[in-house]
Amino acid sequence: MGKEKIHINIVVIGHVDSGKSTTTGHLIYKCGGIDKRTIEKFEKEAQESRFEEIKKEVSSYIKKIGYNPAAVAFVPISGWHGDNMLEHSEKMNWFKGWNVDRKEGKAEGRCLIEALDAILPPSRPTEKPLRLPLQDVYKIGGIGTVPVGRVETGVLKPGMLVVFAPANITTEVKSVEMHHEALQEAVPGDNVGFNVKNVSVKELRRGYVAGDSKNNPPKGAQDFLAQVIVLNHPGQISNGYTPVLDCHTAHIACKFAEIKEKCDRRTGKTTEENPKSIKSGDAAIVNLVPSKPMCVESFQEFPPLGRFAVRDMRQTVAVGVIKIKSGDKICDSCRKLLSNSVNKDQSTEPPSDDTDDDSPQEINISSPEKADALACLNRSLIAINESPIKKHRLLEKIYPAEKLKRSVIPKDASTGKVTKAAEKAQKKK
Repeated sequence: MGKEKIHINIVVIGHVDSGKSTTTGHLIYKCGGIDKRTIEKFEKEAQESRFEEIKKEVSSYIKKIGYNPAAVAFVPISGWHGDNMLEHSEKMNWFKGWNVDRKEGKAEGRCLIEALDAILPPSRPTEKPLRLPLQDVYKIGGIGTVPVGRVETGVLKPGMLVVFAPANITTEVKSVEMHHEALQEAVPGDNVGFNVKNVSVKELRRGYVAGDSKNNPPKGAQDFLAQVIVLNHPGQISNGYTPVLDCHTAHIACKFAEIKEKCDRRTGKTTEENPKSIKSGDAAIVNLVPSKPMCVESFQEFPPLGRFAVRDMRQTVAVGVIKIKSGDKICDSCRKLLSNSVNKDQSTEPPSDDTDDDSPQEINISSPEKADALACLNRSLIAINESPIKKHRLLEKIYPAEKLKRSVIPKDASTGKVTKAAEKAQKKK
């Protein structure tokens, strides 16, 4: 091994996170304390083949979780030497630069700082109605009642009349603060505290949602329809199962009132109607009934208030998104358009009692007007007061399916005959 080296002990003293270990590593490297084999290993890691291998693996993963790999910049860098950090390095001639392709436009560059500059800030949903789930409520001497929470959508301003759902308490906002600084308006993403008039701290609680009383105010839901994916449950889940549901800041027990259907978690296509139970790995459309009024929204309109986790046995057993909640209403124009569409589609001769032909038929919804109406319908079907046939036909559209199917005239389960309500509806036509 050649001439023996004298061993000495060196103590490196410094403040926490001041770079003691980094300084020690530099010293060991400069003194030749890292063997050649280790250096060759790092050199191999920096080769183009290794970069492409990592890029392929990461691209595959981010695609699975819902991101577009073509919109992600991959940049090989060296934190040790600063290569490709602020300017292009000549030590990696094989790297010709990064480029991303996204709907907002293409971007390209050769170093990390350019990739950071090319990141587009996410748009904040300020144009939507105000939704602010309460995280806590404080009573501050000399100020009064101060609810605290994060603005999810819309804008909160001093002087605004807000309503707290599901308690339906209306009051005026006196002031808005974030990190002890007064704000003229709070936008989505801001964690704020706001002082309200004439409301006791006992009247508000965590899980309530604040909204603008004059612009689509939030309301409590007696029940709601959701797509649920069971992640980890030791047994089977059937009607009547009552776990705890965590949605935004609310923490309320909810009952699985009715499991309507099993569906494919990716396509949303129905695989089984009215299943008796569901188990781990299954996705299903379920009607959920909270033990007390709960403020939720459809995921399509307000994503932060439309996704939830199902907790039981000290673990998350399922997750889901809300399709529609009770109390939603469809606009008159969409109701008329869809009603005309259904009447026209049902004008054909209805199937007789003894027919076994339940083959689905597609409804033509190619026009933009019908597409807009269906988007509105997805937000608002439970409150429609139509005949059983129309309601059954319209309710089909709330389920995520590849095709909208024509429903069969409702029959009595015990006798197999057409129900009286269905006969009356046919006579009216």
